[in-house]
Amino acid sequence: MRREYDFSKGNRGPVVAPDPGKIRITIRLDEDIIDWFREQVNAAGGGNYQSLINKALREYTEHRTEALEKTIRRVIREELRKKGAA
Repeated sequence: MRREYDFSKGNRGPVVAPDPGKIRITIRLDEDIIDWFREQVNAAGGGNYQSLINKALREYTEHRTEALEKTIRRVIREELRKKGAA
């Protein structure tokens, strides 16, 4: 294989430079959520589901009226109810 390919002058890293102002993270989301965003992108004729998730998060943060502490408390109560019912 070495005779066929010479990577001695190759550069490591991404082929396409990342967008300025974007940060790469690892996040775990429910499969049905990802599926929903992918379906939305496909129904619209294409695009990037990650950009759609980013847009949804931005809209939420810009229009959020509930205080963060109140939101966290509500989510914890909902999760505890789910665990108690299981």
